[in-house]
Amino acid sequence: MQIVFHPDFHRVYSRRDPAAERGRLEPAARALLGRYPTVTPEPAGAADLARVHEDRHLQHIRGRRKLHRMAALAAGGTLAAARLAIRGEPAFALVRPPGHHASPGSCWGFCYYNNVAVAVATLLDEGAIRSALILDIDLHFGDGTDAVFRRRPAVQYLHPEGATSQQWLDDCRDDLDRARPADLVAASAALRGAGLGLRRYWSAICARKPISAMSKEKTAGVQPMPEEQGAEAS
Repeated sequence: MQIVFHPDFHRVYSRRDPAAERGRLEPAARALLGRYPTVTPEPAGAADLARVHEDRHLQHIRGRRKLHRMAALAAGGTLAAARLAIRGEPAFALVRPPGHHASPGSCWGFCYYNNVAVAVATLLDEGAIRSALILDIDLHFGDGTDAVFRRRPAVQYLHPEGATSQQWLDDCRDDLDRARPADLVAASAALRGAGLGLRRYWSAICARKPISAMSKEKTAGVQPMPEEQGAEAS
């Protein structure tokens, strides 16, 4: 597995955003960097961002230069991980800010560009893949990701829910068992403590779905990683 990461992700890019706080990414970085090969990404280009987001939204985020650069770098890192994955190399994008609350024309929840959506839409539009499955393991529903792909049947969006940790893991397993095969599998977002249980099911879905990529937008990684950490991916 390769880790897609840029040192700039340690920088504080907003004073009003808790996801941008200093030290927020360090636990994940300690768990992953140095343990796996690292790839340094470039920011996503304007054309790739425009595959997902409306021009008015893009102009609004570009007006905050520091924030735009970091958000574009996060989207670019997720796209880099996806490109590695379609070559047969599992990858994990350790990036911030997160993205699953970013819709085509709006955003909230400290998300600005939808990282996983930019990656998946780019590969679909380029013809590199014909289908994708996004497993969103964040506590909150990824309304932005759902809005982007709601009318694109080539993309399955799954958001398991459960009242307890075990129920959540059971729901996750059931959702994956019912999912259609896909060219690209992306795990998106973070849920602390889910790493061990999710790994039990990850090998099964990857066996049915030949290409996998992962992108971290909040806390830590999915496969393989220390049991005390959680996961986010694309």
